[in-house]
Amino acid sequence: MQRIVAPFLFALAGLVLFGQGAYIQAKALLAQVLLERAFAEAIATGHETKPWGWADTWPVARIEVKRLGASAIVLAGSSGQALAFGPGHVELTPDAGERGVAVYAAHRDTHFRFLRDVAIGDEIDVMRSDGRMFRYRADASSVVRFDNSGIDPLSNGHELILSTCWPFDALTPGPERYLLHATMIGPDA
Repeated sequence: MQRIVAPFLFALAGLVLFGQGAYIQAKALLAQVLLERAFAEAIATGHETKPWGWADTWPVARIEVKRLGASAIVLAGSSGQALAFGPGHVELTPDAGERGVAVYAAHRDTHFRFLRDVAIGDEIDVMRSDGRMFRYRADASSVVRFDNSGIDPLSNGHELILSTCWPFDALTPGPERYLLHATMIGPDA
């Protein structure tokens, strides 16, 4: 009897774990569809638009790396709840296009998975919900501890940081973050 039950329990546990992983990926994809609609409405109306009625956040920007075909809608705030649905604009950092360092964070296994493929020199477009577009060029990357990033959001330049957990292929959370740094090369017409 034990020879039959043990494999069954292992198979059931594997199925549950697979289901949880599939659920996270499906939620991330569906959220981006709803966020895309809310972002388009925000641009059209000029008003913050929640992606669903009970949301405690709203779309503030779209990040695109055209060379990779990567795009993600960014939410206001970087709480764990916001990051479950998309990248978040880190509180107390300027908006893209403003003086200082705009910081956006997301999970490495969903919305910022593409960061592993961004090369130095790649162009990154950020469109804000007011319809203004800013173009940045990736110029450096680093790995830092979460509590020692060295980011000064009040710097004099027009910079962008995309942040995610490190290493990319880890299965458990850790203290390190991958930072992709980019400098604005101009607003896009």
